Amino acid sequence: MAVYKNIEDLGALAGKRVLIRADLNVPFQENEAGERMVSDDTRIRSVIPTILKLVEKGAQVMVMSHFGRPKGQVVAQMSLEQLAQPLANALKLPVVFINDCAGDLVQETLDALEEKTILLLENVRFHAGEEANDPEFAAALAANADFYVNEAFSCSHRAHASTEGIAHILPSAAGLSLEAELVALENALGNPKRPLAAVVGGAKVSSKLDVLTNLVEKVDHLIIGGGMANTFLAAQGVNVGASLCEHDLADTARNILAKADEKGCKIHLPTDLVVAKEFKAHATNEIVDLDHVAEDDMILDVGPASTEALSSMLSACKTLIWNGPMGAFEMEPFDAATVFLARSAAKLSDDGSLVTVAGGGDTVAALNHAGAAGSFTHISTAGGAFLEWMEGKELPGVKVLEK
Repeated sequence: MAVYKNIEDLGALAGKRVLIRADLNVPFQENEAGERMVSDDTRIRSVIPTILKLVEKGAQVMVMSHFGRPKGQVVAQMSLEQLAQPLANALKLPVVFINDCAGDLVQETLDALEEKTILLLENVRFHAGEEANDPEFAAALAANADFYVNEAFSCSHRAHASTEGIAHILPSAAGLSLEAELVALENALGNPKRPLAAVVGGAKVSSKLDVLTNLVEKVDHLIIGGGMANTFLAAQGVNVGASLCEHDLADTARNILAKADEKGCKIHLPTDLVVAKEFKAHATNEIVDLDHVAEDDMILDVGPASTEALSSMLSACKTLIWNGPMGAFEMEPFDAATVFLARSAAKLSDDGSLVTVAGGGDTVAALNHAGAAGSFTHISTAGGAFLEWMEGKELPGVKVLEK
């Protein structure tokens, strides 16, 4: 089990300059007055405890992040200036923004900053050296700091200058939220309490092939939902009608089933289905068994008998990893299986009998929709990084923080 450097490992920080890599790539939308406002501040809130802890230790704190995909160009709409006020509001401390992230301006501004004022740097992706992990750009970022702290798990699957390169130059550590994330992930897949179950849902097998291949070697129960389940059912000779299905991946699906069998992993596919002729909310629908899907039927959710059985199976498990919905959860009533299973897992988590770890954009939305997110042991806001962790891949921005 890997052990990672944390803030305490950095030693005395009074009077020291600490550069934090956050992920402030948050969504905006216009309010009724036509002003652009942050519509979900989860990522801003996640970095607050680390900033406050460093300030409390007497450090001078700088925050860097990316926003959008400017691809090495300066794009005015992607400036981090628009995050200065939301960050200040969350911190209840003054935040000063400057329109660069390296060089003399950073140095001069730091020298003039009042105590307990946070310096927010400009979008690191305005520099081509960021995504190229250019050693010169990493050195320029590091030049104005004594220490580096990573608080951007969601970006740590990329070897960029601000996530990986800089950590080779400065004494580095995981921030509080990254540290909590790594502990939760280790408890879920590295060294879990068993039986260990995983829910993998979503539209396509092709997007989660590596996840499925890795999980059948690690978990005791693998629940496959969403459009992915249709591909597995079709591979076993079930007629899936007009459903979303990757028929060309039938051999791949059969190989995964065979590998699971060999590794002692039980794969759970639906035994009853909710079908409709139209892909829309409240479409006329019926519950059918596997032998009664009509040619013009679309499978839009897992049926109630399957969902009940899965809930019962989870009650005997100790750990659950969840990525992806069970059905077309954005549309009622095709959210039923996702909601039921999420609430079952949440109750077991509340009771202390199940460690529940979830991640990925659709997953977070689905668990929020079910009102279950607050009960999960850990929810990762990371998309790509969470998936790569489920695939068993090494995350460069995390690896470099190992003791």
